[in-house]
Amino acid sequence: MRGHDHDRSAGVRNNAAVVFADSQGNFELNVFKPVLIYNFLHSIRLLHDACHGFVDYAVRGIVVNRAKVDEYLRNSLMLVTAISPKIGYDKAAKVAHEAHVQGLSLRDACLMLGY
Repeated sequence: MRGHDHDRSAGVRNNAAVVFADSQGNFELNVFKPVLIYNFLHSIRLLHDACHGFVDYAVRGIVVNRAKVDEYLRNSLMLVTAISPKIGYDKAAKVAHEAHVQGLSLRDACLMLGY
């Protein structure tokens, strides 16, 4: 198993070995406990390495574009659920539809429709 420490199927193999080893115990005497523990610890190592690789190669260096986040937030049609209790479902649906069709923010669509 040492030669296959970081291939894609290592986690699946470890899971299969752990499930099999766990199923072989009789009367709380399980001679497969060393296999179970070895494969469980190996899976933890794989997860540890994967998390560090994800941070090193995908997360580190990411910079938040605050202006873009604010733009997405202001123009998100999902926020219609926040105004629905105030103006009712039907009006909120109409606001979302108009905002989408006209390319407006929800605020601008509300003002345009007179809500």
